[in-house]
Amino acid sequence: MSNPLRDMEKPDVIFCIGTNMTECHPVAATRLKKAIRNGAKMIVADPRTIDLVGYADVHLPLRVGSDAALLLAMAHVIVREGLVNEGFMRERTTEAEAFLEHVKQWTPEWASTITGVDAALIEEAALLYGRAERGAIYYTLGITEHICGVDNVQSLCNLALLTGNIGREGTGINPMRGQNNIQGAGDVGAIPNNYPGFQPVTDPANQAKFQKAWGRDIDLEKGITKVRALERAGEQIRAMIIDGENTVVTDPDREHCEHALKSLDFLVVCDLFMTETAELAHVVFPATGFAETDGTQTNTERRVQRLRQAVPPPGEAKPDWWIISQIARRMGFQGFDYESAKDVFNELCSLSKTYAGLDWDRIEFGEYQWPVPHEGHPGTPRLHEDGFINGRGIFKLINYRDPAETVDDEYPVWLTTGRRLASYHSRTQTGRSSGIDYLLPEESLEVHPDDLAAWGFQDGDWVDMASRRGSVRIRVSSTTRSPRGTVFSSFSFNDVPVNILTGSGYDPVTDTAELKVCPVRIRPAPIGGDVAAD
Repeated sequence: MSNPLRDMEKPDVIFCIGTNMTECHPVAATRLKKAIRNGAKMIVADPRTIDLVGYADVHLPLRVGSDAALLLAMAHVIVREGLVNEGFMRERTTEAEAFLEHVKQWTPEWASTITGVDAALIEEAALLYGRAERGAIYYTLGITEHICGVDNVQSLCNLALLTGNIGREGTGINPMRGQNNIQGAGDVGAIPNNYPGFQPVTDPANQAKFQKAWGRDIDLEKGITKVRALERAGEQIRAMIIDGENTVVTDPDREHCEHALKSLDFLVVCDLFMTETAELAHVVFPATGFAETDGTQTNTERRVQRLRQAVPPPGEAKPDWWIISQIARRMGFQGFDYESAKDVFNELCSLSKTYAGLDWDRIEFGEYQWPVPHEGHPGTPRLHEDGFINGRGIFKLINYRDPAETVDDEYPVWLTTGRRLASYHSRTQTGRSSGIDYLLPEESLEVHPDDLAAWGFQDGDWVDMASRRGSVRIRVSSTTRSPRGTVFSSFSFNDVPVNILTGSGYDPVTDTAELKVCPVRIRPAPIGGDVAAD
């Protein structure tokens, strides 16, 4: 997030797009509710009538996968109506003239034909955001899990640059992270293109720095993503370690994923539980939970926090850093002689520019948000206040692209997936709680009542839902939350493996899967039928 969580209470206009915040980030969402009670206006762009819509002044029920068209049209209106912050653009951006010319073609009327949102409603939302003194954007995976996820994010950045809604209190571009330490994982280099501290691996100076620190030669090239690793499993890649992820349940195109993992000569899994992925492993290392270990995590607002062991770990469970270090030692690697989580964190601080002013003792009370570039620095709750660290903000010329697959006569219904409040992610943890089962005992498919009637189904019927990759058996639930022609389910239940269906395409820059868009067909399920694969 560019801005701290406390800033969620301070915008006068809030733009939420691709985020079901009250279910996926319910605690943070209370801050937006407080802002609304204090007079803030809110725009919600979502295909479904999620609970957040009940707080909104404007709901944009766009067709799944059409976010870029909507955002281009909003930019068109802001430019046409003279709502651009010319001083900000002149002093802090580049490529502005080309962008201002580019967006002239993307009218609300054009966007309406793609998004299904009335042109007048698009104009209303654009004017509301464009006129805001403090406009804040919040988004999550509904924006990024598309083949055009990077385009979507850059389109949001364009809106912020147009209006100067960045680097000030109550503004910003704020991605809400999907898990508790996703931000921290990226910070420490768990991405294929950066060293710790977001230092590009293709920079020779960074290469020299980390070769010296780690005492070994390092290639000047990007690593591969998990998507490409799974494609090469059993061929160029013969062994794999999966740490803390239930890949079989959460990844798209489950059949392909299972085949890839089974093709490996050797699979190692580190996890708290015997997950569906761990069941495929040759070796499983039991890992400690958050209350059973010392460590750190960095949250969605870039706040670095200490974890303290509160209870002893069960059985033979060990911290992840210890397991990885022991494997590395036995493979003959040098530099893994850590004795504690403190050693690991302090090494990170010595190598990362964003953590350079921190150490294990200084983060004891969790008051620092990176970047903390030197000792004595107070931290940076709000990014870009005095300028952009890489120079000027760059306007990107985005064009609309259809999803990788679109509806047709054979697969005429849009499926979009997400999470539910009572069931977290892959249910590796929440699925083992009897209390959660009381709240959400099974997965269902949200279908508009008019679609149910047209298709000849009744609420609670079992159906067979199929895509070009496979099919699942699922119970339908009649609800107006989903619009006609679009259905929704979570991917959390292993007995309803929805990710058998997904995986039609990937963003060409990030390899992020298009999990939010999947054309399907829905037919009556055979009585007593189980999950089937086409």
